[in-house]
Amino acid sequence: MCKTKMATNAASPTRISRSQTRATQSPTASSSRPTAGPTASFSDRASSSRSSSSAPYSGSTGYRLSSDTSTASRTSLTSLRDTLPENPHIYQFSEICAATNNFLAKRHSSSGSTPCWRCTLRGADVILFQRKFRRKLQTSQLQNLLALVCRSHHVSIIKLLGASVSGDHIYLVYDFVNGASLSDCLRNKNNAHFTVLSTWISRMQVAADLAHGLDYIHNKTGLNINFVHNHIKSSAIIVTEPSFNARVCHFGAAQLCGEIEIQNDKLTEISEEPPSPPARSKQFEGVRGYMAPEFQANGVATQKTDVYAFGVVMLELLSGEEPLRFRFDDQTRGFVRTSVIEAAMAAVDGGEGELRKWVDRRLKDSFPVDVADKLTRVALECVHVDPDKRPNMGRVAGKISKFYLASRKWSDAIKIPDITLSLAPR
Repeated sequence: MCKTKMATNAASPTRISRSQTRATQSPTASSSRPTAGPTASFSDRASSSRSSSSAPYSGSTGYRLSSDTSTASRTSLTSLRDTLPENPHIYQFSEICAATNNFLAKRHSSSGSTPCWRCTLRGADVILFQRKFRRKLQTSQLQNLLALVCRSHHVSIIKLLGASVSGDHIYLVYDFVNGASLSDCLRNKNNAHFTVLSTWISRMQVAADLAHGLDYIHNKTGLNINFVHNHIKSSAIIVTEPSFNARVCHFGAAQLCGEIEIQNDKLTEISEEPPSPPARSKQFEGVRGYMAPEFQANGVATQKTDVYAFGVVMLELLSGEEPLRFRFDDQTRGFVRTSVIEAAMAAVDGGEGELRKWVDRRLKDSFPVDVADKLTRVALECVHVDPDKRPNMGRVAGKISKFYLASRKWSDAIKIPDITLSLAPR
């Protein structure tokens, strides 16, 4: 009978006599196999902890996990557990009232037009948003939608923890992320000449994070649902220190508030009767400068309207300017509205010189012009008047990733040695 080839130096068996077989069989036959060191893979370490079902080899291999390896394994498992989505929390309204002192607590400084409080709920540091229903949902519907949204997880998206409902309002509870909004980073109210995003790489980091986050919302959740964000704007993007990573706020708010009607087989069993059309005043809720032309016409938010708003944010990031602003014209003696989209179009048409003038001066002309030109053109594609001509976010994210790598290569090439230089007279 042929032996099993378990040893690393096993060869094809040859016919031998029984006496030779008894002479050659020895407990040390397995000693020629290499002994696994502390760097064995996770699967090897797991197999070593099994019982003596593999007894002929357990004694000779002698796997021993060092304390460092064991600690590293526990750390990796803890990190993995932290990244897994949890079940959503359905908060009692009494919990919301207690956490906000019956809504008398000071509102969060960067809440914008949406009432918002930073508080503690069930031991977690959270940010609480109060929103009004556009389309009232039943409790079972809300729970299903909430479970779908909370199942999504991406490093560039602020995590939704749960919600509470009272009357016509829904209270969305998100994980609190320490940082500042992109609008505040670009336009410091106390000092217009200062910005924390003072390098080209920091702005490309924000662009890449935002692009991949929105691409995930549109295409990568794996839930077969066409998610729409519907609240993309510079004030809804949090920039964190020290690496200047960007994270998107308000994911899931459009669905949970009834702003978006989800068409999906998974939700057919909880769909309600078609609601009456929303009031005309409700159809145009949005932020000026970020609303796509078709959204202003019909009030229907789609992934293409998200792409439009994303393009506006990219132009803000490049120029540092607001989407819309008004300047006083000396000739007409009145205020004239200027758009960041129109200014970007003029800069691209004017060539390299005009583009360098248009890009934020606080970057001190230190950026790769070719990358800035390409990024501006991609942003202008996103704000095309025809929604069918706007690119998909997957394509946009791929391009911006290439721009980021090119920018990193440019930054490494011009890096100045860490020396002190003084040009002052001595």
